[in-house]
Amino acid sequence: MCDRSVSWSGWYRLFINSTSAHIPDTCVAQYRCGTDAPLWIRGGHPTVTDGVVTRDVCGNWNNFCCYFGSYPIKVKACPGDYYVYELVSPTLCKLAYCADTGSINTSPTTVTPVTISPAYPSVDPCNNYTELDEPWRANSSQISNSYKCDQSVSWSGWYRLFINNMSAHIPDTCVAQYSCGTYIPLWIRGGHPTVTDGVVTRDVCGYAGSFCCSFGSYPIKVKACPGDYYVYELVSPTRCPSAYCAAVTNISIITNTTVAPQTTSAGVTPQEGPTSFSEKHLQNILEGIENITDEVLPLTNVTSILDMVLNASGEILQSSSSSSSISEAKLASYGNRVLKANEKLISTLVKPTDTNDSVSFTLAAVEVEVFMVGPNVTLDKIPRLDTINSSVDIDLIGIAKNNNETRSAAVAFMSYNTMENLLKPDFFNTSNDTIKTMMSTVISATLPKTTNTKLTKPVNFTFKHIREFDPNGSLSCVYWNISEWIVDGCSVLKTNSSYTVCSCVHLSTFALIMQTSRPSESDSLLDLLNLVCVTVGLVFFSLALLTFALCQWSPGVNNVARINLCISLLSAHLLFLLTQQFLRLIRRHQVLCAVISGVLHFLFLSGFVWMFIEAVLLFICVKNLSQISSKKREVLSNGFLCVIGYTVALAVVAVSVGLNTKGYGSEECWIKKDNVWSFLGPVCVILAFNMILFLCIIINLYSTLKKRNAEVSQMKITKIMTFKTLAQFVVLGCSWILGFFTDGRKELEILFLILNSQQGTFIFLVYCVLNNEVRLQYRNFFRCLCCGLKSNTKKT
Repeated sequence: MCDRSVSWSGWYRLFINSTSAHIPDTCVAQYRCGTDAPLWIRGGHPTVTDGVVTRDVCGNWNNFCCYFGSYPIKVKACPGDYYVYELVSPTLCKLAYCADTGSINTSPTTVTPVTISPAYPSVDPCNNYTELDEPWRANSSQISNSYKCDQSVSWSGWYRLFINNMSAHIPDTCVAQYSCGTYIPLWIRGGHPTVTDGVVTRDVCGYAGSFCCSFGSYPIKVKACPGDYYVYELVSPTRCPSAYCAAVTNISIITNTTVAPQTTSAGVTPQEGPTSFSEKHLQNILEGIENITDEVLPLTNVTSILDMVLNASGEILQSSSSSSSISEAKLASYGNRVLKANEKLISTLVKPTDTNDSVSFTLAAVEVEVFMVGPNVTLDKIPRLDTINSSVDIDLIGIAKNNNETRSAAVAFMSYNTMENLLKPDFFNTSNDTIKTMMSTVISATLPKTTNTKLTKPVNFTFKHIREFDPNGSLSCVYWNISEWIVDGCSVLKTNSSYTVCSCVHLSTFALIMQTSRPSESDSLLDLLNLVCVTVGLVFFSLALLTFALCQWSPGVNNVARINLCISLLSAHLLFLLTQQFLRLIRRHQVLCAVISGVLHFLFLSGFVWMFIEAVLLFICVKNLSQISSKKREVLSNGFLCVIGYTVALAVVAVSVGLNTKGYGSEECWIKKDNVWSFLGPVCVILAFNMILFLCIIINLYSTLKKRNAEVSQMKITKIMTFKTLAQFVVLGCSWILGFFTDGRKELEILFLILNSQQGTFIFLVYCVLNNEVRLQYRNFFRCLCCGLKSNTKKT
């Protein structure tokens, strides 16, 4: 089990078989409670008088009871000897909360390693320690991506840390992931002791994902020594790649709270200011960045802090999507602060240069390009700054020449992947009521450490469309102005289905927003009619296939096209119906949605190919009424027809995928609008040929009728064939031709729906019910069935 997939909200009371239960507050053995790492709470349960308390959550793994840390939860003891818990999603899978109805004090206590300490019962560790300078990391094992792991170090006794001969300490606040040369940097929780505290034990945490204590390691002992330094009794961590951090200064300016998800409490009135752990964490990080006074910071520091900012804002977004406690105004406010903080961070990467220099890096949520030019630059113009989904052309050389004192300038270009969730497209206020869609990533362009920021010419931004382009939509190049998106100073230069070029006369934060008209409200009666009609059509497709398979047919009758037509359309309609019924679940998996749309493309297209083949066979039948069987077999064999019926459709789909790999998987799990002609093109060609063949069939039938006026019986047969031909044309093309002319008219939509869904019904009526031989076999079957029932009744 994994409780991360549960949509937790509010407070819960636990039961097992109707018996009140509680979450264990002592270590639970591995693989219990239906999961790999069972979760328990550390710190014991409160009493009724304690009120609401917060408890850390631990998961047992690898012989350590708190190997996995999870977000803290709130606990309250209630009158009546039971507890309620404000549960939140765990940090990882497979973690799940445990529950028990009785005491589990027999469970093992926290597992700690045996540490080897020198014999110093009366010796002060402050006078008996090993000095470790930064080069000691060379003794750590080096694993994938050069991450360090202190698990390989033979720890023994007490250690004092140094960095470049300066006394250092292990941080007691959260450290950014990937810091300290490792994947999971280790820090101590609970703060450092004072000299009078003596030796204390501190838990060790490792930051990963979105929680500062996602991984726990064995506790260590700490002592404060006179002279303002600390010594530590270090032990091997629980896992790789993790390593102890060291710092010579306090790093609380960038991380000083634990990241946790927002939880909601019943009956609690929201307060002004931060209302969740994630909000407090983001505020603390932003305040720390605002207080940074360094002009230049190392790239590793900037990327670590920037990653923490975007992770914390991601927690805000997760909170806002799961609750309504964060207003849009607050989201916009956080967006402003995040943008300003990021711009300040990126500005610390700008360094003086005589010619030109550049810095670039990519994180999960942002791509950054920084270009700097100096007074002796030899370039005519700077190269285009490119990210995956956007680019910018700016006359940085001209801007530098306008800075008379320094003759230098720098541009910072950032492309955000998730910023649209903070700065939503709905903040684009327009007079008309339309749907606003963010068609690009949100980008920022600034001129850091540049005295004169006046542009010499407009700046051009190229946006790659990240969503399906609607030709009927209206595109706007916008920039962020404190609380809303506006278009002042920006315009669209050119656009197509893949990208748009915008021109702006100033720098700021930009995006591309498309406005589309709101669709009419879903008609529940039309949806019900669609479900009923498609279901009925599927039933008759199945009956037709059973009839073709079980009944005996005359030697001159060739049903290969009709059988394959039924198979293709039955599969297509069934898959389409199931997809629409489970669309909400399927849409979460874009690859599955794209695969389904490709399969639907193939099935429907093969159905149309078989319609064309059936039209050709009908033409041959009418052309050679006196020798249908021999002619048809001479011209077209069943094997050759099957090759054509499926290979043509498969080839069209393969070419479509090759030319446009992203042309599948629309919101309805169908072909995207920019690729729809890969389906409509072949369909239009087939319908055109069917129309020509139909006219030829009518002409030939008319000639045959004129020659056989005296033969009444033969005329009757010919008239039946004429009726079948007309019905066949309706089945093969009429309903789809009608689809080009509906244009939102309800009557035509209903007619199109009925005709399109009842192809199986027409096939069953025309080729089964109206066939004398088949009707005779049906009568014999039902007669035998009735006789069998009567005989069974008599015996009873």
